[in-house]
Amino acid sequence: MTPKDVVAFAAENKCQMVDYKFLDFVGIWQHFSTPISEFSEEIFEEGVGFDGSSIRGWQPIHNSDMLIMPDALTAKVDPFVQVPTLSLICNIIDPITREGYTRDPRFVAKKAEAYLKSTGIADTAYFGPEPEFFIFDDVRYASSANESFYSVDSSEGIWNTGREEFPNLGYKPRHKEGYFPCAPTDSLIDLRNEMVQVLQSVGMRIEASHHEVATGGQCEIDMRFDSLVSMGDTLQWFKYIIKNVAIRNGKTVTFMPKPLYGDNGSGMHCHQSLWKDGQNLFAGDGYGGLSKMAMYYIGGIMKHAKALCAFTNPSTNSYKRLVPGFEAPVNLAYSNRNRSASLRIPVTNNPKSKRVEYRTPDPSCNGYLAFSAMLMAGLDGIENKIDPGEPLDKDIYGLSPEELKDIPNVAGTLQEALEALREDHAFLLKGDVFTEDLIEKWIEYKTEAEVNPVRMRPVPLEFALYFDC
Repeated sequence: MTPKDVVAFAAENKCQMVDYKFLDFVGIWQHFSTPISEFSEEIFEEGVGFDGSSIRGWQPIHNSDMLIMPDALTAKVDPFVQVPTLSLICNIIDPITREGYTRDPRFVAKKAEAYLKSTGIADTAYFGPEPEFFIFDDVRYASSANESFYSVDSSEGIWNTGREEFPNLGYKPRHKEGYFPCAPTDSLIDLRNEMVQVLQSVGMRIEASHHEVATGGQCEIDMRFDSLVSMGDTLQWFKYIIKNVAIRNGKTVTFMPKPLYGDNGSGMHCHQSLWKDGQNLFAGDGYGGLSKMAMYYIGGIMKHAKALCAFTNPSTNSYKRLVPGFEAPVNLAYSNRNRSASLRIPVTNNPKSKRVEYRTPDPSCNGYLAFSAMLMAGLDGIENKIDPGEPLDKDIYGLSPEELKDIPNVAGTLQEALEALREDHAFLLKGDVFTEDLIEKWIEYKTEAEVNPVRMRPVPLEFALYFDC
């Protein structure tokens, strides 16, 4: 779609407003709107000014003027705004140099795609994330100097079997038994179907929808894979739509990795493959039907996994899910079919479907940065022929400590991941995809705004453990 096409599209859909969306440094969509009378083809060349100092992790106040530049290919009608509204995803531009802004996650993703092509290795990187999420009926939390608490609730929660609900009809999934039960145990099918309908209305291709393992409303809706930047855009639309459909039905959604204690957390397994001239370069005659290139790609992911965690698992809460011995894949091993390995090779006889599934990431991540970082790690593996070693075709969760001692793990805390990123990020700087400035700011922001406040705050369990000491 060209700028001229977008103007015609807005007129055809009787749009009265234009909404400009962009991603902040951390990974949350931001937006502002203008009347359609202020919209024209020139906007796509001139951009629209805004205050970059008000966006987390961006410009200082004395150097705050920035431009958003809408991407004509992203034009859609927003399915939630009452007034017909044209929605455009934007790139961030420096108003003086007219170049992309190095801390704009979408710009990083665009540079990652350009770098891939420049290597001659492949022309397209496909990503297929599987973001899990919880649908709750109520969420309350507070933190002050003298108290801290959170409380989430769901009509599906197994903890509510004894609650007076006038009447309580039961059928609440037990812990770890929420995978695939039919209604009435799965009470969320109609809501998920509505989500699927809205996702499809903005052009998203949805492959499946189902209840997930945990009690309390854990779900998954799977989308069709796409190229890196397009999938970054799609993931933002996905989160936006899932949250807003829930809200208009009196529910609330969180992509927080571990909102419940004692049950499965929410991951975002990422399927990925490299293609060139329409051919899947990961298909071959090696282990699991993969090519040597795919094996080297796995080697790159494994080598840089701890540093990758800073982008693929970027919240302190991520590491409540990534605990050795439980359901999350923390062991750096690869295997055919084996869901206890951090890197799984899905079984398929179709060469076009050959891919690698990295199971460590979670949906708290900034998709543009996480996908770009994984691609750069995989390319480093290919360029340096990094051997991932032998596959591990065993239930890793059942291995003895002696058997586990030689299997490396991903990062165990966000602080460990950030320290690993500080020491291991040269692979991200190739092609100027990531910059030293972005890496430094990411580490600084995550440390000061997230790691330190969480480290310094007492939590309720500590009172139960230590108050009588």
